[in-house]
Amino acid sequence: MSFQSLADLKKSRGGFDKLMKEVEKINTPASSQEDTRFWQPEVDKVGNGYAVIRFLPPPQGEDLPWVRIWNHGFKGPTGKWYIEDSLTTIGLPDPVSDMNTKLWNSGSEADKDLVRERKRKLTYISNILVVTDPAHPENEGKVFLYKYGKKIFDKIKDVTDPQFQDEEPINPFDFWNGANFKLKIRKVEGYRNYDKSEFDRPAPVADSDEDIENIWKQQHSLKEFVDPKRFKSYDELQAKLNAVLGGAAAARNEEIELDDEPVVQRAAPAKVIQPKPVVKKEEVNFDDDEDSMSYFAKLANDD
Repeated sequence: MSFQSLADLKKSRGGFDKLMKEVEKINTPASSQEDTRFWQPEVDKVGNGYAVIRFLPPPQGEDLPWVRIWNHGFKGPTGKWYIEDSLTTIGLPDPVSDMNTKLWNSGSEADKDLVRERKRKLTYISNILVVTDPAHPENEGKVFLYKYGKKIFDKIKDVTDPQFQDEEPINPFDFWNGANFKLKIRKVEGYRNYDKSEFDRPAPVADSDEDIENIWKQQHSLKEFVDPKRFKSYDELQAKLNAVLGGAAAARNEEIELDDEPVVQRAAPAKVIQPKPVVKKEEVNFDDDEDSMSYFAKLANDD
């Protein structure tokens, strides 16, 4: 169901079964020019940062308050970078995913290491209201798009479906009963860490429905980010991948064949040990987020 009026949205706030179903689905395993619609928190010289944001409900005429995008970012043996959105985002075959599946199933540990280097990264995009931005107070009270990763989405899932009996579930995307998100950033082992981030107590995002509707009207469409028209074709991505890997590496990937049956390992002639089932790359649980992709993109631009 897409919401065409604020009244419809307000009526639906009592339950969020559809939202929970989408969360459960996720639980089961662009352009280089700056887009001013996006907001990102600023950190100090030691990597610490703080801001308060409010995740917003689906934009007018849309179903979900987020979109998720899979992408790849890695450097090939040629020294060139492959930084592209994956066609698996829109449910289509992707050349890097196909290559990684073959490499993972080859049985070679070296090939599996390559898969880990070239794995997919997961990014979410939502509309947010910036409540507090100490580094840029001019952003406060404005609506932006926010790109975030699995770690923050896990925080959303934690309050949507709490694990303990004394915790009441909330829909953090709700205008009336949602909650502000206190974004607390630290630098841990060279990477941004969001573990101390947390949701505040539930409260309306504004004092009146009139103010709330004004916020809703400022929201940006999310559908454009998963529009098939903005993705490169399989052949275009394959050509880019071949250029990044180089002739020899590309030929090596073509030579690898999938094993139809798992290999049986024998500890002794009289005893057969059944190996674990072959796990395709797409089923391996990786925790990379948007910060990794930003890092890769920066390296590529610096080359």
